[in-house]
Amino acid sequence: MDGTADELAGVVDLFGGLTRAELEQALTEIAYRSDGQDLDETAAEAAVDSALESFALVRYEDQRAIPEEDGSTEDPLLIAGPTAFPRTPEHAEDVPHILDVTERQIDREAAGKAAQERFIDVVDSSLSGNETETAHLEHLVDVSYDLEAWAPLDLSDERAQLTDALDDK
Repeated sequence: MDGTADELAGVVDLFGGLTRAELEQALTEIAYRSDGQDLDETAAEAAVDSALESFALVRYEDQRAIPEEDGSTEDPLLIAGPTAFPRTPEHAEDVPHILDVTERQIDREAAGKAAQERFIDVVDSSLSGNETETAHLEHLVDVSYDLEAWAPLDLSDERAQLTDALDDK
């Protein structure tokens, strides 16, 4: 498995969502079934981080999660995000039967709110001078439309800030 963002989204989509540890376990199974090799954990971590950065995966904390006896709740889920075109990778067909994970139902509104909060943080960081490259700002404008199509959101204020910054360039 080459670990593209769309393939990662396809794997988490098999279950509705997976924790990062569960996704790594699924990727380990796929790598083994693919060529009998071990998962390159460094490459897998980088691929997941990149997919999160690009909004192909979204970190989602299920507000309905029941606290454990120690007061903790389940780790956040990674779900297929608005920029992904989920594609199940080769050799992943048995993963749902191998992992002891039940399919999760995602509250699209809560997932959208989590993605919106992260998007606003990225926009604020980008506009504060950390990354004001034209291509990056244009990408964020595109992501804003993807997010609005993906969840019930209104990102027109953030999009206006981005387009104003682009007009100033």
